[in-house]
Amino acid sequence: MTFQEYQEKSRQTAIYPNLGNNYIYPVLGLCGESGEVAEIFKKIVRDKSSLISPQDKTAIAIELGDTLWYLSQITAELGMSLEEIAQNNIAKIRDRKTRNVLHGEGGNR
Repeated sequence: MTFQEYQEKSRQTAIYPNLGNNYIYPVLGLCGESGEVAEIFKKIVRDKSSLISPQDKTAIAIELGDTLWYLSQITAELGMSLEEIAQNNIAKIRDRKTRNVLHGEGGNR
């Protein structure tokens, strides 16, 4: 599945207040789901000596899928595409690597 296909299919499942003019709802959802991903890892570190089981991987994958869904809704609300976001991110990272500033500080390095 491409990013565009995912974005189109995920948008068909979007049900929230003021759909199409409400970026706040998916932003808050992304924060919540990202927190759930972090919570799983925290418990793995705390309770399992950082050893990730197959069950942990399944749980992580589920929560990462939820973060992807919310990210997709944010981009749709802003009239952007996941494809565009992915392409721009790779271009930015490649540029930083070329300039040997991957380990620098700040967003515009």
